[in-house]
Parts: sequence; structure tokens; C-alpha cells
Amino acid sequence: MEYAAIVREMRRLALEAGDRIMEIYDGPDFEVMTKSDNSPVTAADEAADAHIAAGLRAAFPDIALVTEEQAESHDVTAATFFIVDPLDGTKEFINRRGDFTVNIALVEDGVPTRGVVFAPAKGRLFYTRADGRSVEETGAFVKDAPGDEREIGVSNPDNSALMVVASKSHRDAATDAYIAQYSVRDMTSAGSSLKFCLVATGEADLYPRLGRTMEWDTAAGDAVLRGAGGHVVRFDAPEEPLAYGKPGFGNPFFIAYAPGVELKAG
Repeated sequence: MEYAAIVREMRRLALEAGDRIMEIYDGPDFEVMTKSDNSPVTAADEAADAHIAAGLRAAFPDIALVTEEQAESHDVTAATFFIVDPLDGTKEFINRRGDFTVNIALVEDGVPTRGVVFAPAKGRLFYTRADGRSVEETGAFVKDAPGDEREIGVSNPDNSALMVVASKSHRDAATDAYIAQYSVRDMTSAGSSLKFCLVATGEADLYPRLGRTMEWDTAAGDAVLRGAGGHVVRFDAPEEPLAYGKPGFGNPFFIAYAPGVELKAG
């Protein structure tokens, strides 16, 4: 597998998709449409999806592709595939809150091995290098070449004073009840796959998700967290890592965390 070429292309396409998203985000009011599952979609989702899909298909025609905006046409049985959420956090985008991301990941045998998460409104870019280690790139982002990178790694958590991150748009009583089992120093909320990245950088120790997600929502952030030394496991079976390539691409509830967090029973 040509990981260097794959990471280079995923990074470039994420940055270019971010430009297209920000053109709409910074422009006049935009139309919000409703998909068949009643979730919102905008022209930014569609433009980013088309750009990323075209780029990946041109560069890697032999690798299967799953994208959120084309999900109804997918029947992927390949062991290796790309999975894309062109605009994760559409509700954050619509409300102009900035916590949205472009997510692109490579899945191999059920594991997201390489991933890129770009938050264009926040100017934060995270990805796994070819060697599988995760970095955050800083400074001005140049499309054709990485800039300054810093390796990121999870925290050494203090179980008497954990930092917890939870969903901004999908927080519920069940999540609050689960978090209440821990000794929490502070909590923060974030949209989209940024929550995985906050655990990956050590800005948070624990991210539980007791709600519906799809594989394209989580794969890139999962890859970044794994590459930073973290774990993403099933909520109902914490000994099992979250797996990918499931029929329908739906996820079970899950917990993302830094090793050392003493997980509580669900």
C-alpha cells in the first residue's frame, strides 16, 4: 500500500474541499435541504463530496470509495476502501458555529489505518502520516506540501480529575448519566470529529457517544486517535475496537479514550 501517496492525496483533497466549504460558509445565506433520512444537507456538503470523490477515484481507481452523500448507492464488500464525510457537523455549519470538519479515511480489514480531519473554520488540520503516527499541522496550509507538523499524543489521565468532551448538537440524558459515573475535572463540547482530535492531542481524556453515528462520521477521527495512542471501543463491549465495513455503515454506541482511563460499565 502506497501510504505516502494516499496520505498526500487525502490531505490535499481535504484542504481543497475546505476551501469550497468556506466559500459558501462566508457567503450569503444558503439553502438547507433535507435528505431521505431527515438530516440536513447544503450545497457545501455536495460540492465537497463531489470534489473529494472525483479526486480519490482519479488517483486510486482500484480502491473502493464510500461517501456520505452517495451512501445510498454503496454496496461495498471490499476489505480496503476510502470512507468520506465531506462536511461532518452540518448543523454546526448551518448555525455558523465553526465546529465542522472534512473527514477522509482509509479502512483496511475493518480498521481505519490512515485519516485526515480538517476543520477549515478553526484552522486545525490533523492527519496520520505514512508511518501511522498522528500529527497536527500548523501554520499556513500549502496544498501540495505539508508544513510544520507536531506529533500528537493522548494524555496520561488522572482518573480523579478527567477532562471529558461530548457532542455539542447531540448531547442527551443518557450521555450525561454515563459521564456522571466519572470524577470529572471539567467538560467541554465540540462538534463533528473534532472530539476525537481533542482526545488525540491530550486536550481531553474521554469522549463517550451514546447516539447514532455512521462510519463516515467516525473513521477519520478514529484513525487520528489510534495514531496518537488512543482507543475507540464499543460501548456495549469495551474489549472490542470499533470496526468498519459493517452492513449499512451504522455504528454502535462507542467510547473514545486515552489509555489509563478506567472505563465504567454502560
